[in-house]
Amino acid sequence: MRFTDEHDDFRKVVRDVVEKEIAPHVDDWERAGIFPAHELFPKLGELGLLGLEYDPEYGGQGADHLFSVILCEELHRSGCAGVPMAIGVQTMMATPSLHEFGSEDLKRRYLEPAIRGTAVASIAVTEAGAGSDVAGLRTKAVRDGDDWVINGSKLYITNGTQADWLCLLARTSDEGGHRGMSQIVVETTTPGFSVSRKLDKLGNRSSDTAELYFEDVRVPVSNTIGTIGRGFQQQMAQFVVERMFAAYGAVGSCRHAIERTADHLKQREAFGGPLMRSQYLAFRLAELSAQVDVLQSHNYACAESYLAGEDTTRQATVAKLTAGRLLREVADTCLQFHGGMGYMEETWTARFFRDSRLASIGGGADEVMLQVLARMDGFQ
Repeated sequence: MRFTDEHDDFRKVVRDVVEKEIAPHVDDWERAGIFPAHELFPKLGELGLLGLEYDPEYGGQGADHLFSVILCEELHRSGCAGVPMAIGVQTMMATPSLHEFGSEDLKRRYLEPAIRGTAVASIAVTEAGAGSDVAGLRTKAVRDGDDWVINGSKLYITNGTQADWLCLLARTSDEGGHRGMSQIVVETTTPGFSVSRKLDKLGNRSSDTAELYFEDVRVPVSNTIGTIGRGFQQQMAQFVVERMFAAYGAVGSCRHAIERTADHLKQREAFGGPLMRSQYLAFRLAELSAQVDVLQSHNYACAESYLAGEDTTRQATVAKLTAGRLLREVADTCLQFHGGMGYMEETWTARFFRDSRLASIGGGADEVMLQVLARMDGFQ
């Protein structure tokens, strides 16, 4: 995988934005339990960061996938996971299906504002009884003439309290299982839609997460993304991109944490010298750094396959599984090496420890990743 000077310059741009527009505000946003998406996203949109790979006709940059890899890595050096996750929802979770399958009208009304950052998007899939098992979702959209009438609820929805529109996955027939679902754009100002509650999370606290409720929400059938009844398949394709995003971001998070921990160990004096003089501490960081190298190499191979138009389901699944476990290991080690200080909320390690736990749950739990791999490899 070769990065050009243009890629390197782009990395500097993203790092500069993170250092100026995100990192200085993280503590305040974490305390508030929300960040101002309608203030931050337009700034990112002006720089073209919210539609890197999308068609320039709709405001995208038409860039190659490596720019998205760089964006993910650098966003996760911001000192929190919540804001990068929210940006990821906007760029790689709520909009890929719309860009790939949406009508011209839908792209003009919803994709363009999302790329500009003037509209906040969210992906509404998970329900109380259908998390990892997407085929079990119950939210229904019943056709009434030229409209869908939607009833049901969604849970653990990122950007849920701030979203202007949702990419909703709902059941549009009685076929059951993975059949008969459709993706539908729903504006959050539509009568019958409400945010039931804002959820209080262990980590990723700067990202708002909500429970959503739909009571006779009426939207045009023309708001359907792609083919009616193909929503499950379209959503599975979106999940692959989401898992790639998670793995790319894990590299940035881990590298940043290891760098900060190394700096601490070089400065912290104990037992007559800097802690980094301990061979165990140095070797352990070297071991983790090597594991990050392996994950990054796999990520780049996955990105190369994606660029070539190949199916990256297996590579993305391996990356997601590996990234979640590595993040937890790095977070635990960094906290341990900071000692009692690391256990304090005033130290970055506490937030990193809490934030990292979601990586093995969100976007497909480790157990689901293992199930996918077991089936693909013929073990089940």
